[in-house]
Amino acid sequence: MDAIKSILSPFGMNTGAIQDTLKLVVIGGTVETARRASMSAWNGFVDSFFLTAHFSQEDYPYDWLMHWLAKQPAWGRSREFEITTRSVGRNGMDYSNTGDIEDDEDEGEGGDGLVHGRRKRKVAFLPSLDTTHTIYYRGHWLRITRTQRYPDYRRGAALKISLVARNNDILKKLVLEAKRDYEKDSEHRVHIFLADTSYAGWRFNGARQKRPMSSIVLQPGVKDMLLADCKDFMSSEEWYAERGIPFRRGYLLHGVPGSGKTSLIHSLAGELGLDIYVVSLSAKGMSDNTLTTLMGHVSSRCILLLEDLDAAFTRSVSRDASSTGTPTATAKDKDAAAAAESTDGSTLSLSGLLNSIDGVAAAEGRLLFATTNHIERLDPALSRPGRMDVWINFTHATKWQAEGIFKCFFPHKTTAVTSSSSAAPTDTSQKNLPVPKRKVHTHAIPLLTEEEISELAKRFAEAIPEDELSVASLQGYLLRNKTRPRECVEEVAQWVIQERETREKLKKEKAEREAKEKKEAEEAAKKEKEEKEAKEKEEKEAKEKLERKERAAKAKKLRAEAAASKSDDSSTDSATPTETTPAASTSTPASTPDATSESSTSSSSESETSTGVDADTEESVTSEEEETDKATTQPKGEKWVTVKGQAPSAPATPSSDITS
Repeated sequence: MDAIKSILSPFGMNTGAIQDTLKLVVIGGTVETARRASMSAWNGFVDSFFLTAHFSQEDYPYDWLMHWLAKQPAWGRSREFEITTRSVGRNGMDYSNTGDIEDDEDEGEGGDGLVHGRRKRKVAFLPSLDTTHTIYYRGHWLRITRTQRYPDYRRGAALKISLVARNNDILKKLVLEAKRDYEKDSEHRVHIFLADTSYAGWRFNGARQKRPMSSIVLQPGVKDMLLADCKDFMSSEEWYAERGIPFRRGYLLHGVPGSGKTSLIHSLAGELGLDIYVVSLSAKGMSDNTLTTLMGHVSSRCILLLEDLDAAFTRSVSRDASSTGTPTATAKDKDAAAAAESTDGSTLSLSGLLNSIDGVAAAEGRLLFATTNHIERLDPALSRPGRMDVWINFTHATKWQAEGIFKCFFPHKTTAVTSSSSAAPTDTSQKNLPVPKRKVHTHAIPLLTEEEISELAKRFAEAIPEDELSVASLQGYLLRNKTRPRECVEEVAQWVIQERETREKLKKEKAEREAKEKKEAEEAAKKEKEEKEAKEKEEKEAKEKLERKERAAKAKKLRAEAAASKSDDSSTDSATPTETTPAASTSTPASTPDATSESSTSSSSESETSTGVDADTEESVTSEEEETDKATTQPKGEKWVTVKGQAPSAPATPSSDITS
């Protein structure tokens, strides 16, 4: 410092100000160095000890963590939260937090929690978005932040969890624990996914309660065969790989509407523990590439459902032997097909569907189920083995099915049951069903003995006609009488009569409507034909009129040219005899009247002809053509040359004779 003072002293600078400036520079440099060192140390500490996990709403772990967090007491005691009544999660289960407001009032008669027909709303506390929350878990403090990736669209939620740990074992335990808890609570539900063509992905559509296989009543042996085949396929991956066979299986469920095709698929998904992926082939924006992408992104173990395959395409689901798979359409239907394509926006072709089902990019390990009401409309290439391996025909309800459905609707009490509560289900397909938690209602189904239920079921089946009513109609009738088993059997005969009358009435109305539509279509076609013929007639008359005018103008032009040529020849012929034979014309006055009369006669006839044509320019086509042909075939000036040549030649000989 003294050296610096000695250097700066000759310049006359204030040494005190310099000292202060140097002190500030040293202090600032020290602070900045310390800040950078601390930041570097903190970053190194974070990189070494802090772990951060990100979870996106588009994947399952997000649901696992959200379901687990909803059960944590600290999550419900957050200092910043949202109050909402929409606490249902994406998986269809309620996210009940410890801080939720419960209504302690009486739930009403029966304890069903309903008020005026509606369920009571639960007020829920949810931690706010973009806020960090702290939860203590197994000796570690978890810093949890919930955000939205697309705030403008209110979707695309994400979850970030950070904690201090040397390795990620604690995060693994957290995720596995959340997964087990989620699967335990969702054991009785089937997840449904729908195809979203906007981004060629799958959109979660909620979870549905599992349906027991005992509720599906088919022909004897069909249900057991189908279930055994599905289970055998799911456990035969190595067998397929050893033989080079694609690990895929297809089932075609065909038959009348309302026969239980979709219900069977739902029940199978619950029994096998698989999710259902539903594809609507006629959805707007569906194309070959979109369908191939969707098929390639399905889960390896799932049920892929193509509902109403015969009505999936807006144009056709068949092709001829020489086509490439594009729906066939005649030249008459091209405009209609183009209009339909512009309306529904679907450009899917049959070849695109076939390639997506068993092409190179098709997913393996999935069970493909396709339903149709009209199997005869499907192309053989679509329903052949390899794509649809098992066919199941669904018909109208038989007496055997009617008896089984009746027993499913009305449970019975066994001799081992001494209390008023119902016995546990003995069917193995009901072992995964949730246990009802509601109180016993006053309007519960009366429990009858097994013998009485069997007797009522037989009487009910005898009143049902064989292969006439659909399973859906039977189910609807039993639902209306779910608390009246005896009355249901007594009134079933009258109901069958009403169903037949209703069906006949609907059939008659349909026939009348079709006849009316057919008559209107015929009248419209007849009217259109008449209008078309009238229009063609008017066009033909206008065309003929125009042609007549053109021909008349052409004939008039030809006559004008002929008149001009006549006048030229007349002036030339009249000048020649006057100059060459003046003596003859003078000495033979007798010949002059003849020539003059002949000339005047021809001139008068010509003038009459000319006058007549000028007065009527729109004469018939035949007369015009004749005049035109006459004018064109006769040499110009020939008539006038002949007449004018005879006048001077006739007196030529007498003149010469007199002279001689």
